[in-house]
Amino acid sequence: MEAERRYSFGGRSGGDDPTEAPEQDATEEQPERVVPDDTPVDIEGAFRDSNVQEVLDKLDRELVGLAPIKTRIKETAALLLVDRVRTGVGLPAAVPSLHMSFTGNPGTGKTTVALRMAEILHRLEYIRKGHLVTVTRDQLVGQYIGHTAPKTKEVLKKAMGGVLFIDEAYYLHRPENERDYGSEAIETILQVMENQRDDIVVILAGYKDRMERFFENNPGMHSRIAHHLDFPDHTAGELLQIAGLMLEEQQYRFSPEAEAAFREYLDLRIERPNFSNARSVRNALDRARLRQANRLFDAGGRGLTRKDLMTIEPEDIRASRVFQDAASGTEETGTDIR
Repeated sequence: MEAERRYSFGGRSGGDDPTEAPEQDATEEQPERVVPDDTPVDIEGAFRDSNVQEVLDKLDRELVGLAPIKTRIKETAALLLVDRVRTGVGLPAAVPSLHMSFTGNPGTGKTTVALRMAEILHRLEYIRKGHLVTVTRDQLVGQYIGHTAPKTKEVLKKAMGGVLFIDEAYYLHRPENERDYGSEAIETILQVMENQRDDIVVILAGYKDRMERFFENNPGMHSRIAHHLDFPDHTAGELLQIAGLMLEEQQYRFSPEAEAAFREYLDLRIERPNFSNARSVRNALDRARLRQANRLFDAGGRGLTRKDLMTIEPEDIRASRVFQDAASGTEETGTDIR
C-alpha cells in the first residue's frame, strides 16, 4: 500500500509545505531481489488492467483531429506503463519528469487534454488522485507583500496528487512592473516542480509566441518542462465535424442545406479577428439555436413536429453578421461576431 504523503504550511517537522522535499523514512535496506532475465512479462495484460485505453478512446471521441497530440499522450502512457512493468521484475525505473507546456490558440483542446492526462496518470499510479486544478495568475499572485507565497502554496496544496494547469502562464512574469509579485509565485512553483515531481504534474499553457518569451525570461522553468506540445488550429472540415458532435450532444442536427451554410460560415469566420476554434464554433451554434427558437416561435406552432425542434435550418446560419459583413465588404474587429 502506498505510504501516505503529508504536507503542511508552517511547521517544519511533520509539516505539509509542498515546497519542501518529503522526508525519507529510515528503514533497513532489503536484500536485492534477483530476477532471471528470461522472466516473462505481460505488457499487454498490464495495459489492459490499467484501463488506460478507455481514456484514450474517450480522448478520441472528445477531440477531432490533433493526431500529433494524441500520439504524444499515448507515448507518455506507454513509457509509464513500461516503467511499471520494469519495476515488477526488479529493474530500475527512474521517476520521469512529466511537467508540460501546452501552446496554441484558444479552443484547440488544451484543457480537455490536460484533464485526460490527469486521468491517465492516475490510472497508471503516477499520481494519487488524478484531479485537475485549473488556475490563472489571479489565483496565484497576491496584491501586496507577503500575500503571494501563501496564496500560491494553497493552490499547490489543492493540486497535490493531481495536475495543476496554469492557463496563460506568461502573465506570471511582468518584468516591466518592479512591484509585481509574479516572480515569487514562479519561484514557489519551481520548488514544487523539482521536489514533488512524483506527486504533482504542472502544465503551463498559452499562446506559443508568448510562452516562448516566458521561457526565455525564466530558464529555470524551461529546464523543468520535459514535454512541449503545440496544439494546431483546426481545419474548416474538422470544425464542421466538431459542430456536428456538439449538436448531437444536445439532440440537434443540421439540415443538409444548413450544414452547407455552416461550412461557408466557417470559411469566412476563420479569416476574421478573434477566431477561437471550437470555442467560436460553440458560440456560433448557440446563436443559431437562438435564431431557430425565434423562427419556430414566429411560426406560431402551426404544423410543427419533433423534427422541427431538432433541426437547424440554413436561415438560422445565414442570419449571422459574418455573411452580412462579407456581402458588404466590411470587417468586424470586435470580440464577438454574430
